[in-house]
Amino acid sequence: MEDIEGARSRLASRPSSLGGRRLDGVFTRYLDHGSKQLTWLRGSLGSATALAGVASEVGDSGMALGILQMTGSRLQAAMFGTLLLATWVDFLQLADALLRDCPMCGTEKLFVDLSRVQGLMEPALKELASMDSERIEVAATEMPELMGKLTHEFDVIQRDARSAMEQGGKVMVAVQVVEMLALISTLKMSLPRPPPSAPAMLGVGLVMTSGGVMAGSRLVVSAEWVEMMRRLVQAGVISLPVVSAAVRIHGGQVMMAQANEALPRGVRESLGDSPEVRGMRVTGRAGAGMSEAPKHHVMPKEHREWFEQRGFKGDMDIDQFCVRLEQAHHEAIHGGGNWKLGRMWPGEWNRTIMKALSDAESRASRVLTRNQVLDIVADRMKFYGVPLKFTKGKSR
Repeated sequence: MEDIEGARSRLASRPSSLGGRRLDGVFTRYLDHGSKQLTWLRGSLGSATALAGVASEVGDSGMALGILQMTGSRLQAAMFGTLLLATWVDFLQLADALLRDCPMCGTEKLFVDLSRVQGLMEPALKELASMDSERIEVAATEMPELMGKLTHEFDVIQRDARSAMEQGGKVMVAVQVVEMLALISTLKMSLPRPPPSAPAMLGVGLVMTSGGVMAGSRLVVSAEWVEMMRRLVQAGVISLPVVSAAVRIHGGQVMMAQANEALPRGVRESLGDSPEVRGMRVTGRAGAGMSEAPKHHVMPKEHREWFEQRGFKGDMDIDQFCVRLEQAHHEAIHGGGNWKLGRMWPGEWNRTIMKALSDAESRASRVLTRNQVLDIVADRMKFYGVPLKFTKGKSR
């Protein structure tokens, strides 16, 4: 992200040569668009880092894993959001080169071209920035198709520019500009040059090392990276389809259109593709074959202030600690369908969890720490058969 912001800043501050065109005026909105994406991307990574830190401090292993899994949607959003932002900067660098060095290329057409590309990216960026795990997963698995479209758009804009200059008798200049674009753009792959008809790859910058490992400026597809992804998939932090989408994108234009099942067997196996792993991944209610399951707040909403006083704010807000339960299970732990009558039952979830926490504070003669609260909540969840698989609930 620092490299991306550096490139964007250089484009914004680059002076025009001899009064020529540059990315300013009406094009400023496109520079600002990239800056806005950096804000939520940094927030997503910061949130994931904070949650990972909490997970490492919690005593109960089940709760620790549950909190670590909460980082999954943030990591996935950041991984694919950064890729899209890198791609957007690639388009800005292309536009800057054409404005400065291709006088035959119309400013209005270039403005419309960037608007069209931005429109293609906007839905995916909106879904990734939502921080909703189900929406992020859908957006991530659809990314290979989107990257294919964006790669095509880049190639069309570049070809149109070259055609315009050739028609204007600037053949040699056109050739020089195309070569220059290949050098300045992060789209350029350092693999063997593709034939002239092959489109450039977006936001990747792949390099083949001496050991046969494919590495990219946005992602390193190495044995170490694959092993880390495999472990995160097995732990339920990141889903296999999302990792497979990343591999397809970085694997090149041909693999972008392939489904997970079409990946080479060795790749699927190294990522941990198995019935057990596939069963761990989070699915939406449609994928699970059920109607909308209620989200159960494991920390009662009516005691929100109590939990806030013990550190449950921001990324650790009680709305982050919800679990999906079947309707019957949800009603059972709350004492039946009538919540008012249920509250009269000593074993009702809200009553028993608050009693356990209150008793613990009385024995300790002090306010519990956040991690102590989490350990007690984890113990109660296991007793009631509530899975330690958290999802974000409806905020206040």
